[in-house]
Amino acid sequence: MASGIFAILDDIAVLMDDVVMMSKLATKKTAGILGDDLAVNAEKATGFVASRELPVLWAITKGSFINKIIILPVVFLLSFLLPVAIKYILIIGGFYLAYEGVHKIYEAFFHKKVENGTDRNIEITDNEKDKIKSAVTTDFILSVEIVIIALGTVLDKSLSIQILTVSFVALVATIGVYGFVALIVRMDDFGLMLISKSNGNKLLISLGNGFIRLLPMIIRLLSVVGTLALLLVAGGIFIHNIDAIHHLLPTQLPGLISEFIVGLIGGMVALPLFMAGTWAITKFGTTK
Repeated sequence: MASGIFAILDDIAVLMDDVVMMSKLATKKTAGILGDDLAVNAEKATGFVASRELPVLWAITKGSFINKIIILPVVFLLSFLLPVAIKYILIIGGFYLAYEGVHKIYEAFFHKKVENGTDRNIEITDNEKDKIKSAVTTDFILSVEIVIIALGTVLDKSLSIQILTVSFVALVATIGVYGFVALIVRMDDFGLMLISKSNGNKLLISLGNGFIRLLPMIIRLLSVVGTLALLLVAGGIFIHNIDAIHHLLPTQLPGLISEFIVGLIGGMVALPLFMAGTWAITKFGTTK
């Protein structure tokens, strides 16, 4: 009996060693998409009133966990029953990411924000809901990419190793990305705390002011990086899953430039389609 228990424990130890080793490999494989995920979601989770930053971020984080709970079993089932479907799901998701990237560029050049003091509270609430919904939707698509890439590193392993490894990578992705975003959005509060506890210490005051001044610069940078990341991820999805694109791109063109160009073109195709669909839903959906 005792030997049987020790044998089970030994099997569990071996399994966990395999999971740790494969998790390291899968994390390396997904490092690029995790960086894009951080840039995109950090940009989406910033720009709110200070008192609302963490509640909004927590709402997005909960949405991200729900995304993983939905995605993991579906991807495992599709990988087993209908593996070709994953390719088309990625392509559809790529068009949404490309649309998001090009839409941000479009808004930067053509969209004018109108301030209205009388409806300020309503606008903040609507803005929160819109950004949370957009962030969770984008997170869903990026999460599909992360899960599929992680799964691709362990397809030759047993089902138990696949499930544990991919689930671990998905959990680390959520905690790591949104934990780091939380640090970014509270940077100015950390600076204020340093100033308040400086007791006249010039070094602490300088550091505090530095953190406060650095936050808006980081947010602007993340806005640009996040937009680029959307287009790069989308372009990468198209290039790796649509064979015809390989024949259209110059072979000497660097990979990042190719991904950006393809993502940009995909977004330019998707933007009018999404805008037309939104217009049609708004017009005919409200018609009695």
